[in-house]
Amino acid sequence: ILYLSIAHQLLGGAAMGDADVLILSAGFVGLAFAFWQYQIIAKTKIEKIPSDAGERRSLNAIPADVAVRLYEVYEAITEGAETFLSAEYRICAAFVVCFALIIFLLISFGQTITDGVLTMVAFVTGAVTSMVSGYIGMKVAVFSNARTTKAAAETRGDAQYTAAFNMAFRAGSCMGFCLCSLGILVLWLLIKVFAGYFEVDEYDVMMDCISGYGLGGSAIAMFGRVGGGIYTKAADVGADLVGKCDLGIPEDDPRNPATIADNVGDNVGDVAGMSSDLFGSFAESTCAALVIAASAPDMRAAGWEALLFPVGISAIGIFVCLVSSFVATHIKPVRNKSEVEPALKLQLIITSIIVCFFSVFAAYEMLPEEFVLNGVAQASFVATPMKASVCVCSGTLGGLVIGLVTEYYTSHSFTPVREVADSCKKGGAATNIIYGLALGYKSAIIPVIILSLIIFTAFSLADTYGVALAAIGMLSTLATGLTIDGYGPVCDNAGGIAEMAEMEESVRECTDALDAAGNTTAAIGKGFAIGSAALVSLALYGAFVVRLGISTGVNILEPLTFAFLLLGAMLPYWFSAMTMKSVGEAAGEMVVEVKKQFRENPALFEGKADPASVAAGRKRCIDISTKASLREMVAPSALVMLAPLLAGTFFGVYAVFGLLTGGLVSGVQLAISMSNTGGAWDNAKKFIEQKLSPDPELQGKGTEVHKAAVVGDTVGDPLKDTSGPALNILMKLMAILSLVFAEYFLAINEGRGLFNISTSGL
Repeated sequence: ILYLSIAHQLLGGAAMGDADVLILSAGFVGLAFAFWQYQIIAKTKIEKIPSDAGERRSLNAIPADVAVRLYEVYEAITEGAETFLSAEYRICAAFVVCFALIIFLLISFGQTITDGVLTMVAFVTGAVTSMVSGYIGMKVAVFSNARTTKAAAETRGDAQYTAAFNMAFRAGSCMGFCLCSLGILVLWLLIKVFAGYFEVDEYDVMMDCISGYGLGGSAIAMFGRVGGGIYTKAADVGADLVGKCDLGIPEDDPRNPATIADNVGDNVGDVAGMSSDLFGSFAESTCAALVIAASAPDMRAAGWEALLFPVGISAIGIFVCLVSSFVATHIKPVRNKSEVEPALKLQLIITSIIVCFFSVFAAYEMLPEEFVLNGVAQASFVATPMKASVCVCSGTLGGLVIGLVTEYYTSHSFTPVREVADSCKKGGAATNIIYGLALGYKSAIIPVIILSLIIFTAFSLADTYGVALAAIGMLSTLATGLTIDGYGPVCDNAGGIAEMAEMEESVRECTDALDAAGNTTAAIGKGFAIGSAALVSLALYGAFVVRLGISTGVNILEPLTFAFLLLGAMLPYWFSAMTMKSVGEAAGEMVVEVKKQFRENPALFEGKADPASVAAGRKRCIDISTKASLREMVAPSALVMLAPLLAGTFFGVYAVFGLLTGGLVSGVQLAISMSNTGGAWDNAKKFIEQKLSPDPELQGKGTEVHKAAVVGDTVGDPLKDTSGPALNILMKLMAILSLVFAEYFLAINEGRGLFNISTSGL
């Protein structure tokens, strides 16, 4: 009520239309649902001194000594995650202040001071919202992980899987709906406030300023993905190399001082970084569609309903995802390990199909019967609600197919991963690496074909506006995507906590089964994220070209454009080299530290070390990951942000065209292959550990075959959790930067840059 009151005052008491009601309703219902999920999770208490200390409440209650260890591990993970995010966000805050001033100066130079101020405000708003999204994701994850462990420990039989799955799934729901609702509410308010500064025929400039919101979200996502990814994989790789390979102790063994840092990393990298990343995708795809729509007089004349159609699709997605979530928790609950993966996959299928039906209805309700838009390949074109809805549906269904293909290549339920596991007994780690790389390259074929079909369909029907709608369609089920993405790290942490608290083997078996499904669905989520990033990048590219007033297409055979196309195609490799080397260096520091602790304190390996020295050792490992990630995240982020700015400033807009084209074409394929290679190696290892193969050589831990699988998993960690996911942001961030600074580039020698290089288009 307070929010609506403030908004009403800012708008001078203006009445709200149907689109406003839809967006606000979805936002507040989503937030209420997220809070309800949180309340259910909070009913499971994690107490420092258990109420039943010294006795058991029932046959299945946790013994007091185990409960004490559970709380200690939970507290250490929470403290470590908050410490890292606080340090990271202090750096991000300094960056936001400095870059906001740069935006103000450059936009004011290319446009007006008012436009510079508003773009700066939008940028800061997007950055703050992205940081809040990451923080909420982290807080929900660390709040829920120990409760998932406790749910698995306090129940037996079918009820064990139901209770533990529902706890982790509700944690993901809490994140997903909170973030999606927050995103559309803040964007809606920003648009409404900015509308007070522009006439209707100036809405194209207004939406250009609004695009700063997407830039802010994506910039923070870059720091979150890179910094969090380096943190989590430095700890994970270091812990695995010393623990599993050198000492032969289990994963997450409490004797290994790097395990707390590893579990902290799951929250700051796989949750906080992922939350900011997908928030950025939503903001950028919506901004691209708004910029293209507002550039057309027909859409401006049609009013708010038509302009806010992209946001309306996201609002509908929240309602659909909310209703569908009850399928997993109430209608068809999980009762055993074989039902976990199908339950998560069913969520994606149901939400995707239902969203398609409602998007057609929304298109006919919100858009004019016919409307003329500005294009890239043609000066103008006629679009209809049916064409728009087909574009949305192509993105939604295409994303689903990409997700299912990703599952096929990364789940140990299917042949590709089993072939990778089988390769470990043929030639050890070497053949495992060869098979895994081949799998990753092969896994890019079908997703790229699907993306090509989506782009061809959407571009044919509605030019760049169609591509932007396809991106929004792929992200329309974002609440479900975030739910499933958040579920995985929570289960991973739950398993680690069970091991460190020295719980019964049945508890770890349950959390491992949930985590294995989480790995697969996380890979599916990465497939969605990469596919949507490709479409978002292309949509932003199109909006950039439209904003420059070019309606004859971009000729890549222009010497300047083609030269920068090659440079753009090189950037994902340069970026990946920097992030992977950073993980390697930080992991090396971690290995040295862990070996030093075992060498200097023999009682540590025996499990008899003094608790104070154990805590101090764990803190040193956390410090190594924290310092390394904060130090190493700056250079890759600077590379991505400076590349388009320098190209546009010195060489002009046609150089930027080439840079964006090359970065998109090579980035999407490298990201898919990296993510799927790493996911396949991870699940091949779990396939062996969980003894799912009838072959006795592929069963159990501690064997030479298992060690070969661990090496593959270790190599794949930075691929699937650092470099691969961060390439999404590389594609999007370069494009949104170009869009925001379009007028600035154009103001320098009419778009030819400081070097004033002539091209046929300018």
